[in-house]
Amino acid sequence: MFSFYSNAVSQASKGIAKGIFTVGLLLAGFGVLILALPALFAMLAALVFFIAGAGCVGTAVKIFLAQRQLNKMNSDNSTAYRENVQIHIEDDHDA
Repeated sequence: MFSFYSNAVSQASKGIAKGIFTVGLLLAGFGVLILALPALFAMLAALVFFIAGAGCVGTAVKIFLAQRQLNKMNSDNSTAYRENVQIHIEDDHDA
């Protein structure tokens, strides 16, 4: 008799079902923990947002300071890189 389902398909579907069942139990347990300890999870969320915000502010300050240093370097020797430079413009409009 011809069968559409092989043992491999059966094993794969069992594995997927086990994985979905495990994820479902974990999500349900996490939901119960949040209901039981809302202050703890609110504090953890606030801590994550505070650390992320402090990191953004620190990165922005570093970028502003680096940009300030670049502007200072460019203004100090603005003509140093232009010595002995001549610009030639060729009027070749016949092309």
